[in-house]
Amino acid sequence: MRMYDLIEKKKHGGSLTRQEIRCMVQGFAGGEIPDYQMAAMLMAIYFRGMDREETLALTMEMASSGDMVDLSAIEGIKVDKHSTGGVGDKTTLVIGPLAASLGVKVAKMSGRGLGHTGGTIDKLESIPGLSTAIDRERFFRIVNETGIAVIGQSGNMVPADKKMYALRDVTATVDSIPLIASSIMSKKIAAGSDGIVLDVKTGSGAFMKSLKDSVALAKEMVAIGTGAGRRCCALITDMDVPLGRAVGNSLEVVEAIETLKGRGPEDLTQVCLELCAHMLYMAGRGGLDACRAMAEEAMADGRGVKTLAAMVKAQGGDESYILDPGRFPEAAFSLEVKAEEEGVITHIDTEGCGIASAMLGAGRQKKEDVIDYSAGIRLCKKYGDSVKKGEAIAVLFASREELFEGASKKLLSAYTIERGQEGRPSENRKRIYARVDENGEEYYPDPIS
Repeated sequence: MRMYDLIEKKKHGGSLTRQEIRCMVQGFAGGEIPDYQMAAMLMAIYFRGMDREETLALTMEMASSGDMVDLSAIEGIKVDKHSTGGVGDKTTLVIGPLAASLGVKVAKMSGRGLGHTGGTIDKLESIPGLSTAIDRERFFRIVNETGIAVIGQSGNMVPADKKMYALRDVTATVDSIPLIASSIMSKKIAAGSDGIVLDVKTGSGAFMKSLKDSVALAKEMVAIGTGAGRRCCALITDMDVPLGRAVGNSLEVVEAIETLKGRGPEDLTQVCLELCAHMLYMAGRGGLDACRAMAEEAMADGRGVKTLAAMVKAQGGDESYILDPGRFPEAAFSLEVKAEEEGVITHIDTEGCGIASAMLGAGRQKKEDVIDYSAGIRLCKKYGDSVKKGEAIAVLFASREELFEGASKKLLSAYTIERGQEGRPSENRKRIYARVDENGEEYYPDPIS
């Protein structure tokens, strides 16, 4: 079949068959279909969309275009968690060890940060000696022994998606829900876990800025997961405010450790407990209320910290940094960013906070950029907090003082401070907006606080 005919069919709103999608994906991955024809197809999909059967077919074909990981060598039920990305999102470092300490196997492949969002692999590599480039047999052995391992994604996983995403990035077709959903879920399906919990962010620091779009994406991904025979659910969580108070690699690892000890920021703690409860639920450990209670108990007694330390040691890292996070080196320079007016913080441009952190060296603008693990931001004031003129709203950390000027301006511009809002409770906002599973969506009516 000709790619020309498939483009023509989709251009007029037709549905592609599984065989047509297979030929398209295999042809593009193998170099037989040129970029310009796939670009035309992507634009046709952008405007015409895909139905559920098409999206599932596209996902499965991309997943099978490279290595499909067989996790049968790992004992027990394996549950994965995926976040759509955000600022201060260190949830994997908390819920992975927490779930593993409760008997759920977590065999996780994560990515690096790019742009304003951080990456779990970068955060873990701020721990001296830790390796995320581990062969498959050792990966399986670590998960069987400690309950969890987190490694970088294999170079030969979903090669069709890698080629397709690179083309989407330069043809303004990234923000298509079927293409986003199939891209994310192809990697999750290829990674081989029995259950998948999706953390779909919404707000100014998320890829999906509106709740409506976030729910639509979650429903599409859950439909793919269940269609592929996996237990799958999604939580829509707030990314209109940075999660926690630390933004930056080693800063976030330290905050994750404190959260595992039950001493973390309230918003991060709430989201982590809910995500962990759903991981336990996906593993068949009981109803949601019982699973939530189990997660709370494990956080209260600190067993997740021991599991994280065991994983770090097994992956070649120095576990003493987990047991004593004061060992992480501080940045050479720090600077307080002070409020220029008095009032209440009514909004934070979360993406702007992430960009400011990257400007300090904590993130990448290009894939080849080198990360400064000690760089980042500690937020002193967040949404709803009262602030006086001259009072610190954040502390910046960097290895070079000259980085502060641009980053501090960017951070200040991210804060909206208004007078006359006194008495507004700082925690009176939703952290979790909705839950999506194969039965539909359920909205959380009140803030989880």
